[in-house]
Amino acid sequence: MKILVIADEESPYYWDYYSKDKLADIDLIISCGDLDANYLSFLVTFSSAPVLYVHGNHDTGYKTNPPEGCICIDDQLYVYKGIRILGLGGSMRYHSGDFQYTERQMRSRYNRLKFKIFLKGGIDILVAHSPAYQINDGRDLPHQGFHVFRDIMIKHHPKYFLHGHIHKAYGHKFRRFDQFEKTTIVNACERCILDYEE
Repeated sequence: MKILVIADEESPYYWDYYSKDKLADIDLIISCGDLDANYLSFLVTFSSAPVLYVHGNHDTGYKTNPPEGCICIDDQLYVYKGIRILGLGGSMRYHSGDFQYTERQMRSRYNRLKFKIFLKGGIDILVAHSPAYQINDGRDLPHQGFHVFRDIMIKHHPKYFLHGHIHKAYGHKFRRFDQFEKTTIVNACERCILDYEE
């Protein structure tokens, strides 16, 4: 299964220079947040793949103008063709606003989903906006990652942890791929295609 993961920056490859063949073999699209709602609606319209998304800290406009035809998986364990996908969007709280959470609040969101995770027998993909604590995150509060994401990877060993929030433009700290325990971590900034082996 080919999964297109996206976050933070609308890709000119699709948005400005679209052609049908570019999305023809994509089976699933996952947004890790901070993208124009119209961009997600465009992708779901011009591909045959569903678009799943979590909120980024700048996605407050989604409350009045959500991406049409797309599926919000925030605070859900969503199953797609047998793949168990856990969605926990948002960033570390750095001022008042939507989709910003303290460590305690993010952990509480995860705790509310534990029984569903148990019933489904685990997680295959963790989807977030923010990274995990001290794994390619920033040292400033807005870009600091969450401890609970490390705990989820240690306990459930998802195949992938997908996130955004750390942009390529931030310099040498940007890493597209990393590994933690048994989980491959993917920074989805702009776009990345994964070959998911079931």
